[in-house]
Amino acid sequence: MKARKPRVYIERNREEGHLWLWNDYFSDTPTYPENLFRRRFRMNKSLFMHIVHRLSNEVRFFRQKEDVTGRLGLSPLQKCTAAIRVLGYGSALDAVDEYLRLGATTTRLCVENFVEAIIYLFGDEYLRIPTPNDLQRSIDCMHWEWKNCPTAWKGQYSRGSGKPTIVLEAVASYDLWIWHAFLGPPGTLNDINVLDRSPVFDDIINSRAPQVNFSVNGREYDMAYYLTDGIYPKWATFIQSIPIPQEPKAVLFAQCQEAARKDVERAFGVLQARFAIVKNPALCWDKVKIEKIMRACIILHNMIVENERDEGTQYDVSNFQQGEGSESSHVDFTYSTEIPTNLANQMGV
Repeated sequence: MKARKPRVYIERNREEGHLWLWNDYFSDTPTYPENLFRRRFRMNKSLFMHIVHRLSNEVRFFRQKEDVTGRLGLSPLQKCTAAIRVLGYGSALDAVDEYLRLGATTTRLCVENFVEAIIYLFGDEYLRIPTPNDLQRSIDCMHWEWKNCPTAWKGQYSRGSGKPTIVLEAVASYDLWIWHAFLGPPGTLNDINVLDRSPVFDDIINSRAPQVNFSVNGREYDMAYYLTDGIYPKWATFIQSIPIPQEPKAVLFAQCQEAARKDVERAFGVLQARFAIVKNPALCWDKVKIEKIMRACIILHNMIVENERDEGTQYDVSNFQQGEGSESSHVDFTYSTEIPTNLANQMGV
């Protein structure tokens, strides 16, 4: 009979990991100041502690428990920090082992439970239906490269580049709040044919959309609209720019429309810069997990936008850049509404 090998066990000294983390960021005199906390945790300390408090009180996985010997397990701070680091830096699961004292398996559990908890606790509030005050919105799509797409599915998810990608359709407003997110339908989709499967107009069809009334050129309108680029169809709910404006009014309209339409591009840029896991190629095999990760990152993004809205924060996305990014989605990080559009520059020439 074969001798049974002892189970491999590494004593990581998790108590010391918690103590290091506490002294570095959460003590009365932390080693690292608030600006470095925001850079590394992607949010202000007050918001992060609010999330930790909700998760530790309402989600069993994040409560600190004792083992059979009476020794305390990992703290909620360690678990939430591990999840945020993986989402923010897009790093391997064992990259936080030396600092936080979590192995790759434990870190994976932290990320999966963190993502599901964020969706469950905050999804209804931070991916809610817009109000009549949230009128200025733009719609567009980005593509997230799927590195570990199963071979049998690659044909469905590959576009012209030959690499499998998952399309994300999003609606964003001027403050970078993402109101709508639709991710993951199979097929070689682009900005146009994804509309055939998107629920973006379900609220209008089912009469749940907020009532909007405005007047243009003496004509009354009662339907909200989205700002789009020229590739979208000529629908009443889409407002596109004027391709070659000639009159001063047309030039002004094109400038204003194109500046506001870039809001969704800026939202994509900040989202990808803040959470590198959605900028780099997706490494998961399971599409459901990929969708949950994207939804959780969008919810966290909206929570950060709300938390920093009154501070007048200017998003310098270079603070969040980490490593090599995916070329599956191009976003102009340097765009500003104070800079004339390319079209206006060309017209000036």
